[in-house]
Amino acid sequence: MKKHNFYAGPSILSRQAIDNTIDAVRDFAGTGLSILEISHRSKEFSAVIEEAQALFKELLDIPAGYEVVFLGGGASTQFCMVPMNLLAKKAAYLDTGTWANKAIKEAKLFGEVDVVASSKEANYTFVPKDYTVPADVDYFHITTNNTIFGTEIRKDLDVPARLVADMSSDIFSRPVDVSKYDIIYGGAQKNLAPAGVTFVIVKVDALGKVDRALPTMLNYKTHIDKGSMFNTPPVLPIYTALQTLRWYKELGGVKELQRRDEEKAAYLYDAIDSSKMFVGTVNAEDRSIMNVCFVMKPEYKELEKEFIDFATARGIVGIKGHRSVGGFRASLYNALPLDSVKVLVEAMHDFENR
Repeated sequence: MKKHNFYAGPSILSRQAIDNTIDAVRDFAGTGLSILEISHRSKEFSAVIEEAQALFKELLDIPAGYEVVFLGGGASTQFCMVPMNLLAKKAAYLDTGTWANKAIKEAKLFGEVDVVASSKEANYTFVPKDYTVPADVDYFHITTNNTIFGTEIRKDLDVPARLVADMSSDIFSRPVDVSKYDIIYGGAQKNLAPAGVTFVIVKVDALGKVDRALPTMLNYKTHIDKGSMFNTPPVLPIYTALQTLRWYKELGGVKELQRRDEEKAAYLYDAIDSSKMFVGTVNAEDRSIMNVCFVMKPEYKELEKEFIDFATARGIVGIKGHRSVGGFRASLYNALPLDSVKVLVEAMHDFENR
C-alpha cells in the first residue's frame, strides 16, 4: 500500500533525495566507499558541502556579506547560540508558540529579553500583530512557522533592529528577502534533510558585537572561517540536503515550490472549511501552509480516534495532532505531493458521509 506521509518532522523527503542517498551509502562518488565512512576532509565530500552552500545562496538569492554554515545540535542549540553571539544587553522576541517560547527561555540566560507580544493565552491560535519592536534592542527574534499550533508569518518584517528568524519548518516554501535578516536558522528535518544537521545563514558583520568570551564551538565565526569543517560535520544529512537542493532547482526554484505549497494548503483548507464535521483551529489569516491543524467539531469529538484508524487504513500516516492541540495535523512540506493531500481530503469526505 502506498503511504501518504504527513509527519511533522522528521518528515517526508523526495524520492530522488532518498534514492541518491541510498546510492551514496553503497558507493559515494565512485570512491568504492560509503558516504557513512568517507573522510569529511576528502575532496569528494568537500565538493558536496561547497555545492550545498552555493545552492542555498542561489535558491534563496542570498546577497554578498552572508555565509551559510551547516552545524549539529538542531535548531534548539541555536536558541542559545543566537543570544550568545548577538545579545549584548537586550533582545526582543515574539512569542508565537512552543519553539518561540523555548528560544525566549534560553535568551534570558544572556541578557534582558523583551517579549513584545504573545498569543499564549489564546493557545497560540493567532500571530500577534499590534506590537512595537524597540529600536534599542540588539536584535528581534521571530519563529516564522508554528509547527505545533499551525500559524505562520509569511512575509519579511520591517523592524528597526537586527532581525533573526527560526525558519526550521518553512524554509524554501516562499521567496525570502534575506537582506532583512541578520541570521536565519533551522533544523533540516522538515524541508531539507533527515535530522542531524542545522543550517544557519549569517550576516557576517552582525558578529563581533558582544564582549563575552565565546566557546569555540558556539562561535559562528569559527564555523564561517572553517567552512563548516571546524569539527566533523553531519556528513550524511548534508549529503541528503544537497540532493534536496538539486531537486528544488530542477523543479524551478523557490517560486515554484511556493506555488505548489499554496495549492496543497488551499485544497486542504477548502475541504476543512466546507466540512460539517471538521474545523480549523487557528485564525484564518494566520494559517500555516506547512502545518494544517484541525479538529472535529464538539458534537463529533469522540470520533477522532476512529478517523485516525480510518485514514491509516488508506495509507495516511502522521496526522495525529500534537498533544497541545489534539485533533489532527497534516504537514504539507515541499516533498509531499498534491495527490497525497487529495487522498486525505477524500478520506475526510468518505468518513463524514459514512
